[in-house]
Amino acid sequence: MTADSLPGAGGAVGPCVVQYDVTNPGAEPFTYTITFSLMDEQGRAMSNVEETVASVGAGKTVRRTLEHGGYPGGGVLDAGRVRILDVERVPSDEAPAPASSCPASGLRLTADQGDAAMGLRVVGLHLENCGSRTYSLEGYPVLQLLDAEHQPVDGIEILRGTDGIPMAGGDEGPPRPVTLRPGESAVSGLAWRNTTEFGEAVTVPYVRVRAEAGADPVTVAPHLDLGTTGELGVRPWRKDETGAGRGTGDSGSGRPGAQGPYGMPSSS
Repeated sequence: MTADSLPGAGGAVGPCVVQYDVTNPGAEPFTYTITFSLMDEQGRAMSNVEETVASVGAGKTVRRTLEHGGYPGGGVLDAGRVRILDVERVPSDEAPAPASSCPASGLRLTADQGDAAMGLRVVGLHLENCGSRTYSLEGYPVLQLLDAEHQPVDGIEILRGTDGIPMAGGDEGPPRPVTLRPGESAVSGLAWRNTTEFGEAVTVPYVRVRAEAGADPVTVAPHLDLGTTGELGVRPWRKDETGAGRGTGDSGSGRPGAQGPYGMPSSS
């Protein structure tokens, strides 16, 4: 990161602007999500800021200015008080669509920020009909687990339902047909236990999700800390009757969110 001074009145040095560069060393465009921590003078974390840099071309570098929205406590923002907590990247053509746009399919698929308690992890998947026609589906999301280099992760059993995940609760029966009119949403979810016993613990940073077989893929970043369980439960799609299940484009980083259907966290 570099810091550039902005000119102030009468030529005096003005406030500091923090800029950062994103370089894509890959062979295809990637969309990056960076989480920054803003520190006070004593080095204490005051707040976190998440920024998305869309469609960085292969081999390209882009520069952005950190949109901090005002530093806590009226202090001054400078590069020495900014830390990078996390960087996520997904292929640009598989990045979750932001709330301000609608994919050509008319369906916006996102993951919420998730929740964790007593070793149980849950992340909600949200499918919003943002198009102009009615859409119907039945069954489970189709998942592919990916490592940090977006290569398939083997050796994990994906369970249909979460009855086999301790403390995850039931699934209210088998899948049922779901019909989404424009503006309506469906909700599913992932559940797993962060249990580590004998063997090597497995972490899955990315999941490629299709609403159903043949649908366009969307890659989300729920950071599945599966431990040594070797299992991941996925719930069937259900109509979101709460009005709170609409996705926000969040990558799913495991921070607590509001509770939605199934007792799954959701975004408002």
